[in-house]
Amino acid sequence: MTVPNVTLNNGVTMPQLGYGVFQIPNEDTTQAVKAALETGYRGIDTAAIYGNEEGVGRAVAESDLNREDLFITSKLWVDSFDYDDALRAFDDSLAKLGTDYLDLYLIHWPVPTQGKYPEAWRALEHLYAEGRVRAVGVSNFQPEHLARLASDSDLVPAVNQVELHPTFANTAVEEANTASGIFTEAWGPLGQGAIFTNPYLADIAAQVGRSVAQVVIRWHMQQGRIVIPKTVNPKRMEENFTVFDFELTDDHMTAINALDTGVRGGADPETFEGK
Repeated sequence: MTVPNVTLNNGVTMPQLGYGVFQIPNEDTTQAVKAALETGYRGIDTAAIYGNEEGVGRAVAESDLNREDLFITSKLWVDSFDYDDALRAFDDSLAKLGTDYLDLYLIHWPVPTQGKYPEAWRALEHLYAEGRVRAVGVSNFQPEHLARLASDSDLVPAVNQVELHPTFANTAVEEANTASGIFTEAWGPLGQGAIFTNPYLADIAAQVGRSVAQVVIRWHMQQGRIVIPKTVNPKRMEENFTVFDFELTDDHMTAINALDTGVRGGADPETFEGK
């Protein structure tokens, strides 16, 4: 089974379904990523602050896959927004991952109270121009943060990775992304587990003979998003991966869209400072 690719705004292709390693301890990450690669995942999403880039790197090194067959994302943490600090942080991530390039590098949070994300973006522009990263983007950026980058730079982020799931549709951000040619990538795509007790999703899952997780991942994919569900359970990895042989109806999609409450499960990008 092959994951479909999306084509980013610079022509780079990226798997639409990837594997996220948020909150997986470094010592457990290698085995988890190995299991994901064996299942068929080729996109791996990590970050400096996760503390598990080394575990990802070991899994890649110990696999029999070619580096060019993988799509590895990492993220710049908020304590390294000064230009030179950002370049050093990128080098640190490469060293831990055991690779000489990244496929995607993101600014992890905007931290608007700090006011330094445009400087961090200039560092990412430099890395992109050097060819050390194939695409650059942002994470948790609101429309006004995207507008600020657009006013300072001609380089449009390829991806904006944001919290997005059935009960938090994040519509204004997704619309701003689409208007600028930025792909929306959903973190916490399963609502950090909250979806599993939702009776409406359970009913749709029963109708299509699938799990709730499969229904929600399919909902994301039919709306064109990149999605990175996380689990350390190999059976659930396979379940999350088996979403390409069915489709939700328009009525199903409308019913899931109606579950939006506008309530975040994670931090607010307007106030989050990384502490």
